[in-house]
Amino acid sequence: MFVIKETIVVAFASIRANALRSGLTTLGIVIGTAAVITMVALGEGAQRQVQQQIENMGTNILTVRPGQGYFRGVASGNRRLEEDDAVALREQVGDQYQIAPEIESRLQVSYLRWNSSNSVVGTWPSFFPLHSHEIAYGRFFDEGEVQGRRRVAVLGANVPEDLGTPPGLLVGRTIQIRGIRFEVVGVLKEKGGAMWMQPDDQIYIPLSTAMYRVMGGRDRLRSIYVAAPSPEELDPAWADIDRVIRREHRILPTEEADFSIQQSSEFLETFNETTQTFTMLLAGIAGVSLLVGGIGIMNIMLVSVTERTREIGVRKALGATRKTILFQFLIEALVLCVFGGMLGVAGGMGGARLISQMFGAETAVAAEAVVVALGFSAAIGLFFGIWPARRASTLDPIDALRYE
Repeated sequence: MFVIKETIVVAFASIRANALRSGLTTLGIVIGTAAVITMVALGEGAQRQVQQQIENMGTNILTVRPGQGYFRGVASGNRRLEEDDAVALREQVGDQYQIAPEIESRLQVSYLRWNSSNSVVGTWPSFFPLHSHEIAYGRFFDEGEVQGRRRVAVLGANVPEDLGTPPGLLVGRTIQIRGIRFEVVGVLKEKGGAMWMQPDDQIYIPLSTAMYRVMGGRDRLRSIYVAAPSPEELDPAWADIDRVIRREHRILPTEEADFSIQQSSEFLETFNETTQTFTMLLAGIAGVSLLVGGIGIMNIMLVSVTERTREIGVRKALGATRKTILFQFLIEALVLCVFGGMLGVAGGMGGARLISQMFGAETAVAAEAVVVALGFSAAIGLFFGIWPARRASTLDPIDALRYE
């Protein structure tokens, strides 16, 4: 035990004696570890952000979209979803699920001297409770206004700012969408969104008004949303939707459907897989600098062995064994790498926080990433320290004492 303690003390004394060189040697490890921590923090933060966004949008919602039509195995062009499909769903399964069709287009919106380009969504009143929207000012439009093709609009939380007017003052006022006058009947509470959907920037109008008064007789739906009572009932809901739409489109159960049904968790899984792949790629690239740092460690340790050849000879003449010398130099390499790894972790966490503050990107430093980074740093120290340590331990004491 005394020999081990003495060996560790000697190893630390050697590092302190060459503090500047030791610091420069660990720089590669510091940079590599910091880069790995930062990249993993960005990927983890993006995953958590999207997961939270999807939970806000609803985890019990199925989305029906038009697909590719086929005739005798040959693609025959994009098929369509129509309002009749949504009506059929409402009539046949509407007592079990909430149904809301959607048509969308980006249009010019103006109020007084303010102009903005916004996504305008035509839908049914059921769209709002289906997506858990809450009203901040005014009210939602109702079914009567859909049937009457009324020119009324509900604004997302960010739209009043785009139009240069406080949200409370816009209710009851008239805005123009594509040059057509619309009465603002409500403004929604801020909800946040996902990358593919920004409800706070959208304007909602009755579906019939959008189809026949705003979008030039366009009757193709972009999607139909179906909300099941709970995530556990998504599978029965999927089967009911498939049955109804197939009947409307006259597609046999054995034939390929000309529509697709997706749920929000599929978006999350796809995004997570992409993010993980991208994060691992960036972390792998950053990890190369760790290997470069390890090579630097090995190089400086070999130089140290050469400089301390006489010291090694004296220690061996006084009774130091090969294992003692080997252990001393391994400890030096290990301390350099682990210390560099700790500085790198601190730098990576600081870098992730700085990126979050400067660019608004959400970051999250996982404990597993810190443990893996430190473990990898220690492994590099052991791997690249073995050869210099072995070379030092195998020196002949007589030749070492004669070395100049």
